[in-house]
Amino acid sequence: MPLTDVACRNATCPAGKPRERYSDSLGMYLEVTPTGRKYWRLKYRFGPKEKRLALGIYPEVSLAAARRARDKAREFLSEGRDPVAPRKEAKLIRQAATENTFEAIAREWYAKHAPSWADTHAEKILWRLERDVFPWIGSKPIRSIRPADLLSLFKRVEERGALETMHRVQQNCGQVFRYAVATARADSDPSRDLRGALPPWKPQHYPTITDPRAVGRLLRDIDHR
Repeated sequence: MPLTDVACRNATCPAGKPRERYSDSLGMYLEVTPTGRKYWRLKYRFGPKEKRLALGIYPEVSLAAARRARDKAREFLSEGRDPVAPRKEAKLIRQAATENTFEAIAREWYAKHAPSWADTHAEKILWRLERDVFPWIGSKPIRSIRPADLLSLFKRVEERGALETMHRVQQNCGQVFRYAVATARADSDPSRDLRGALPPWKPQHYPTITDPRAVGRLLRDIDHR
């Protein structure tokens, strides 16, 4: 006999049982646990296997809503499709979006190359990424990042007067994007489209210290930083 709203509200799990099932119709039932939690399930057969599909939690998902979900699942079955498949696909898409954020790929790129770098060089790159990049685009899927996103990021660095750092950040971002392209997780490097959009910077060259005493003072200063 099909369930009613009153029957769903009053459904309980007898003491000593791991669960109690209350049948509705067309394979759908309400599963009640000893703690009082109530789950909508659909029992169905796909090919040689008997399977279960979760339809939601009662009362957040009402009896009428659960039946609509059941009917939708049965439409899939009538077309020869497993109703679980779209959910698996959606989960994979969400998982891929999480794994393919700029920060996730940047850290992967960093972990791959950092062992071949000098410690100070590796520390500077990670410091730049964590301070100037991740807070702004780290959580974005890397395919969704556009040149305008990067330009806004670089301008923030420029506005604090760190022109050299801005170009270093651009360089590091380009390296991450090209790594993502090489690993089939991005289509292009949007940092390349910003050529000419950023103010130029030229490294300054300072005279070499040749006085042994001055060199000694410099090394002592470096050690005490």
